[in-house]
Amino acid sequence: MLVPSRLMTAAGIVPLPIAARAASLLFEQVLKSHPRLFDRLGDYRYLCFGFAPSDLAFEFVIRPAGGSIRTFRRGRAPETDARISGPLLLMLGLAEGRLDGDAVFFARKLAVTGNMEAVLALRNALDDSGIDLVKLAGDMSGPIRRPVMAALSSIRRRALKAEGAGWN
Repeated sequence: MLVPSRLMTAAGIVPLPIAARAASLLFEQVLKSHPRLFDRLGDYRYLCFGFAPSDLAFEFVIRPAGGSIRTFRRGRAPETDARISGPLLLMLGLAEGRLDGDAVFFARKLAVTGNMEAVLALRNALDDSGIDLVKLAGDMSGPIRRPVMAALSSIRRRALKAEGAGWN
């Protein structure tokens, strides 16, 4: 498991509105920092993309055209045009464009269903984005920015090392 089990247990008891707000705030920061992120999607920007971390109690649905993210308890998300599932930190590494998506997919660490062309367009958009989720989360943390960034960086580094995945 990429994310420590105690952390996942704690995340499982987080009320849905709090998890949804945290996801929304982070997504808003990503879009604010990268306003042209979804430009390369073309018509695929009107589709819904589902993200189902296998080690988290929540799933997320993103509609790029509306700049929206919705959060659901695992197993309760609506049907989407394309869906990616796998360990949370691998998906976050892909969102940052720092992991080799082909290697992760062909190693069967991720499952992709639905519109594969849309997923490839999304991957291409993310590959060149330069997103740094640790920095964005730190920026949102105010006076505890440094310890938040240090903790998240450490978790990311250890988890990916344990999984045998390195940053590009």
